[in-house]
Amino acid sequence: MRKILIQTTIEPAIEDWSIQRFSLMVQLLRDQRDADGAPLFEVLARDRAVSGQPDPVLAGLDLSDIDVLWLLAVDVGDGLHPEECRAIERFRQRGGGVLVARDHMDLGSSVCGLDDIGAAHHFHSHNPEHDARRRVNDDTGTPAIQWPNYHSGRNGDYQPVTICAPLHPVLADPSSPTGAIRWFPAHPHEGAVSAPPGQHARVIAQGRSIVSGEMFNLAVAFEGEGGRGRALAASTFHHFADYNWDAQQGCPGFVSEAPGDGMHTHPAALADIHRYVVNAANWLLPA
Repeated sequence: MRKILIQTTIEPAIEDWSIQRFSLMVQLLRDQRDADGAPLFEVLARDRAVSGQPDPVLAGLDLSDIDVLWLLAVDVGDGLHPEECRAIERFRQRGGGVLVARDHMDLGSSVCGLDDIGAAHHFHSHNPEHDARRRVNDDTGTPAIQWPNYHSGRNGDYQPVTICAPLHPVLADPSSPTGAIRWFPAHPHEGAVSAPPGQHARVIAQGRSIVSGEMFNLAVAFEGEGGRGRALAASTFHHFADYNWDAQQGCPGFVSEAPGDGMHTHPAALADIHRYVVNAANWLLPA
């Protein structure tokens, strides 16, 4: 049985995007079975330990029996310790798979301390998007949140996914009319990701702002080479949050935008993000 660590970059906090806000994804992965009915994954889900000090799990990741790290960067810029970044890099060098998801503006900007996958993430104050024309507010409904903040829809609604050819395995869905995943959860202010030049990486999926019509990247895949682990960079951790799969699950009190119910009324959209999560978990496993 392969082992997945789903880890946030903050300490436990009821009124924040701590690990309890991702319980539906955790349970989905725990429910996966092989042909004989045995669990496919052992899933460890946790928040980080004391901020400012090396987390005992992340800092020892490369020496652990974990196969895949699902890093939910929900911090305001101080979520990763340098020792943890070095351990994550060693983990990838030994073949471990990594998914890193962040959000708008500078939320999760501590991931800039990671090597190539850190360079795939663009923030307001760190590693901004290379095209200066994109450094403008897309979502204007929440003035305190500045760029990057691409508006793909309300929390609880879904957005159409544009597949970047060739179709990547994490986006494949043989049961779909198109053979691919068609929908992701929406979010009013997604972050920005791109494929760093000179890396074995490419954009695999894009969304479109319902405010400006601007296309933006949803996910970047790093294929891994020379035994190095595969990786995915995601534009927002809200693709995986309970609130974005089912708005009735609730959210932290500081969320001010009214939610939608598209994920509830359109079951195909929920099935698509389920498929994507399972696809990603399998693709990220060491060879």
